[in-house]
Amino acid sequence: MSSGQQARAQAAAITPGRRPDEAETAPAASPAERVRSLFGGHRLSPAQRRIAQFLTDHLTEAAFLSITELAERVGVSQPSVTRFASSLGFSGYPALREALQPIALSAVAGASGDREGRLHNEIQAAVDAEIENLMSLRRVFADPDRILHVGRELARSMPLTVLGLRISVSLAEYFAYAARRIHPDVRVVTRGGSVAYDTLLQASEAGGTWVLAFAMPRHANETLAALRAARRAGLRVALITDLALGPLVDEADVVFTAGTGSRLVFDSYAAPGVLSSAILQAMADADPERTQLRLEKYEQAAEQHAFFLDE
Repeated sequence: MSSGQQARAQAAAITPGRRPDEAETAPAASPAERVRSLFGGHRLSPAQRRIAQFLTDHLTEAAFLSITELAERVGVSQPSVTRFASSLGFSGYPALREALQPIALSAVAGASGDREGRLHNEIQAAVDAEIENLMSLRRVFADPDRILHVGRELARSMPLTVLGLRISVSLAEYFAYAARRIHPDVRVVTRGGSVAYDTLLQASEAGGTWVLAFAMPRHANETLAALRAARRAGLRVALITDLALGPLVDEADVVFTAGTGSRLVFDSYAAPGVLSSAILQAMADADPERTQLRLEKYEQAAEQHAFFLDE
C-alpha cells in the first residue's frame, strides 16, 4: 500500500473502539476533520502549520495545486512544502496531494461553514487543547514535593541563573523578572554561544549551584550546548520543557514536563506559565522572611519612584 493510500485509509477510518455494525450510524467526519487527521500527532514548524492551515481552509482548491502554486499561495518555498509532506510520512508532495484529492471532491458538494466559522472553531479547539495541558499539569501538582524541593534549591542558589533561548526567551524573562522580587541575585541568559558560556561560568565561580532552563519547541541546538556548558561548569540543571525524553532531558538533573498548545501557527504556553508561577511560589515559601522583606522594600521603592499608575 502506498503512503497516499495509507493516509486515505487513516483519514476515512472508523473511530477506534467502534463495532463494525455501528459504522453506518456513526456521524461522518467532515472534510476539514479528515484533513486535520492527516496532520494530527505531528510536530509542525510555524511555516508547516501555515501550509496545513491553508490546505484546511482552501481544501477544494489546494488539493489540485502544483507544488509551485501551493508554495506561492502560502508564501513559503517549494522545499518547505516537500519537507511538510515528508514530515507527515508521505514520500513527497504528490503523495500528499493524492491523499487530499478524494477528500476535496467529497467537500465540493457542500463544505459547511464559512472561513470565519472555521477559524472560530479552530481557536476553540486550541483553547480545549490548552485546558487538557492544564489538567495534565494539575495531576502533576497532586504531589507537590518535587516542586517544593526545587523551589528550595533555587532559592538557595547564589546567584540563580535562568536560561531561555530563541522562542523560550519570553518564559525565561518572565521568570527572572518575578524571581528578582524575592531573590537577591538572579541572572538571565537569553543569548547562546560564548555569551551563555561566560554567564554560566561566572555564575558558578560566584557560588551559584543551579540553572533553571526553559526549552520549548522548536528545541534549539544552542540550548543543548548551553545545558552541557552549565554541567561542565559544575551547575545543576532544572529544566522546564514539553519533552519527556531526549538529549535535553538527559542533561538535566530535574525535569518538569508541561505541554504546549500547538493548534495555532505559533505555540501557546499556558501550562509552562502556570508551572513557572508554581516554582516561584515554592521559592518564596522556602525563605518567607527574606521574601517578605524584599517584597516590602520593592513596594516602598515602587511608591517612592511612582513605578505604576494609581488604580
